[in-house]
Amino acid sequence: MLLIPIGLAGVVLFSSAATRPPRASPKCAAEAMPTVRGLHLYAPGTRASYAGNLAGFLVDLHDAKATFNFCGGMMFQLALSDKLHSHLSAVSSRGASDAQQPVLHDAGKRRMQQLAGYDKTGAADNARVFHGREVRQVHSAAGGMGMVLQLSLAGEEEDAEGWTKKELSGYDGWGHDSSRKWNLAREADAFRAKWGAQAVTLQHRFYLHVDAQDNLWLSAEDGCEGYLAAAPPARPKVFGLF
Repeated sequence: MLLIPIGLAGVVLFSSAATRPPRASPKCAAEAMPTVRGLHLYAPGTRASYAGNLAGFLVDLHDAKATFNFCGGMMFQLALSDKLHSHLSAVSSRGASDAQQPVLHDAGKRRMQQLAGYDKTGAADNARVFHGREVRQVHSAAGGMGMVLQLSLAGEEEDAEGWTKKELSGYDGWGHDSSRKWNLAREADAFRAKWGAQAVTLQHRFYLHVDAQDNLWLSAEDGCEGYLAAAPPARPKVFGLF
């Protein structure tokens, strides 16, 4: 069994099989897949059709409100801040060879601590490592669970939706969520305007990697991670009771 940390809930037990991307039936997968320019974004091989332009793929995932499956069934919608969306769109327009293209790490990099030059800081470069947040209690979130993973622009160019000064100065995302200070982003007008004053949030650093089957994973510094996947179909209500 694996111990999987999942933020507010602390720790949940899952079997190792529950953390692997399942084989969806072609019919169900096709029904759930968002499309961009006719491409099914969750379909095997779609990312390869971008020919190394990962910036363009991330922008399309955002535009399609694509989801990542964390901890064996927690569906988070990927959301880019406006600034990061603009940045990645510009990188995409310059092509796959642009030096600012996001880095897709190999299957051997299952933890951020395995990345070359890793250090316990809050630094991010918008390519190898990103600033982000888990945001909960967002009723409009794709995936049906009210959860969003927001990535924002780090660095000198100010991002109104990016990390606040307190999020930066107090960052300790290598530790367990239960020991960290939540909801610092609520102090920012841009955060409340986008997600609402009720949203529960915690900042993390994220990076991208693949597994042995070439599935795309978005991983936080504390080891929580999710793979790109369609949300399961909603269960039909029975007489409006459930």
